[in-house]
Amino acid sequence: MRAPAEPGQALSPRRPPQARALAALSLCTLLPSLGTGIANVALPTVAGAFDAAFNDVQWVVIAYLLAVTTLIVGAGRLGDLVGRRRVLRGGVAVFTLATLLGGLAPNLPALVAARALQGAGAACMMALTMAIVGETVPRERTGRVMGLLGTMSAVGTALGPGLGGVLVAAFGWRAVFLAVVPPGLLALALIFGATPGPAPAATPVRGRFDGGGTALLAITLGTYALAVTIEGNSFGSLTAGLLLASGAGLALFVVVERRVASPLLTLSTFRDPVLAAGLTTSALVSTVMMTTLVVGPFHLSWALGLDPALAGLVMSAGPAVSALAGVPAGRATDRLGSGTMVVAGLAGIIGGAVALSLTPTAAGVAGYVVPLVVVTTGYALFQAANNTAVMRDVPPDRRGLLSGTLNLSRNLGLMTGASVMGAVFAFAAGVKDVSTATPAEVARGTHWTFAVAALLVTFGLVVFLLLRPRPGPYPATAPTSVAV
Repeated sequence: MRAPAEPGQALSPRRPPQARALAALSLCTLLPSLGTGIANVALPTVAGAFDAAFNDVQWVVIAYLLAVTTLIVGAGRLGDLVGRRRVLRGGVAVFTLATLLGGLAPNLPALVAARALQGAGAACMMALTMAIVGETVPRERTGRVMGLLGTMSAVGTALGPGLGGVLVAAFGWRAVFLAVVPPGLLALALIFGATPGPAPAATPVRGRFDGGGTALLAITLGTYALAVTIEGNSFGSLTAGLLLASGAGLALFVVVERRVASPLLTLSTFRDPVLAAGLTTSALVSTVMMTTLVVGPFHLSWALGLDPALAGLVMSAGPAVSALAGVPAGRATDRLGSGTMVVAGLAGIIGGAVALSLTPTAAGVAGYVVPLVVVTTGYALFQAANNTAVMRDVPPDRRGLLSGTLNLSRNLGLMTGASVMGAVFAFAAGVKDVSTATPAEVARGTHWTFAVAALLVTFGLVVFLLLRPRPGPYPATAPTSVAV
């Protein structure tokens, strides 16, 4: 039985080639995560090339994250209304064009603008890839495809800094952008070849795009994103003002959404226990995973005394494990159920975080790597299971919106983790400037930060168990377009 056509599209009379469809979805997942990390390593070189201050160059990263965060929910809803494949294709085209423009940028403002445009394309890709999985994969195989996409996201995260460093060293900073253009073109070609195009006589579009609500949500998210990034780990008057503006924007957004005929977000949707638990735990887990990226380099370099190259190698163990565990985690989700695997994943993260909070520096690199592997394996299990639980039973006309919302919760967790957990680390170490901390102070900061991380995920586990629905049987029929 085929999935119903999305608004603005008719079903293709023939199924797309399986390998091409999976390759298209995989690339659309890999490229945004690659775009997040590949530019970071080039910042010092960019600063030198444009004779710019480091605070100005940081906008190369912030512009991308801001665009993704503010636009991802609106991109998902737009896909629901005018066609998910159509918006996904447009997103890949924008992402690829912006990447090229970044590589050719004549000055820093042009580069920052290109990165913002690249983030807009990435928002469409991140919001709609999982939504398209929901209409092309049999329900009982959703988990393994979600696991595959989780693997590709981890590969992009792991590949970004290393590949960026090699490209900068060999060809200069422009290469970190220009090298991503060919994969973008390949993704675009695969999408056009593997997915059907819009039909002339399409199903009428339901509802209207909520432009006012989208703008308010973008402002709310943008001010929050700036609040948790613009002053680093400190909390000054600018941060406080931005948080107040974000809170006011959220309140106004709620008022507007209750009055419009076709709201961007139907507030009653969040009463769904599966969605509420999925979004809450996703944000908390992402906050904790950012802890490994914020605290890890300091602990490895200053508490354990590793040189930068070896510290980077140890840090790459986390994304590598996530990449290897993604597909098995998806298969286990299909076999054992998403609820069971969410609990297993959260338990693994808690166990690894507790171990990191207790392991003394005398245990050396192994004392850090082994718990880190436990944390990242738990994360892979959680991601595959939670994405499956949230997306498996979403109505066809809301898949893009809820996929975007799920990705938004992850992004907000990552940004919050970078700010809040970094502040916890500095506070626990007992120093204002972490760069002046002694090895013992860094170790103390690491232990307390991961203790807080364990408490956060424990809270997420409690929320999930309280809201966990009773498992039900699979339906007798399900859409079948891609077999994995």
